[in-house]
Amino acid sequence: MGFLDKVDYGRRILIPIYWDGNPVTFQARDITDQHPMKYLACMKEREIIHHKELIYGNQQFWGDTGICVEGVMDVWRFGVNAFATFGIEYTHKQLRIISKSFKRVAVIFDDELQAQNQAKKLVADLRFRGIDSFLIQIEGDPGGMDQGEANYLISNILNNKF
Repeated sequence: MGFLDKVDYGRRILIPIYWDGNPVTFQARDITDQHPMKYLACMKEREIIHHKELIYGNQQFWGDTGICVEGVMDVWRFGVNAFATFGIEYTHKQLRIISKSFKRVAVIFDDELQAQNQAKKLVADLRFRGIDSFLIQIEGDPGGMDQGEANYLISNILNNKF
């Protein structure tokens, strides 16, 4: 078992979260796919920056076009152009960061109704801020896509085919 502040992080992969090149927090993902809470965030008291006050991704590789997804594993599937909001809910701070970081944003959330409704809301909020944004609907979870399909989708996004 791996405990930190009486929280059991055992049987989880620890995912460091960097902002401006510095580690500021972490998430831990269940590797058994049996725990009811797939992700655990770092305890708020230990975070240098709360994870909902930033977006996950590799800032140094971002260009004008970003691919917005829900979680870190989705970012891993979509690569350097992707960033995550740590779930379907997003904050005003995250919206501000996205608006300052990208000119164009493709939003790809899970296919569940609640996730799709939030994705539509995010697209509308970004458009209101002058960001060229659009929703791409896929079947299932972006992190679970076949890499070939994901690469094809990335290519179409970056080559303005949407």
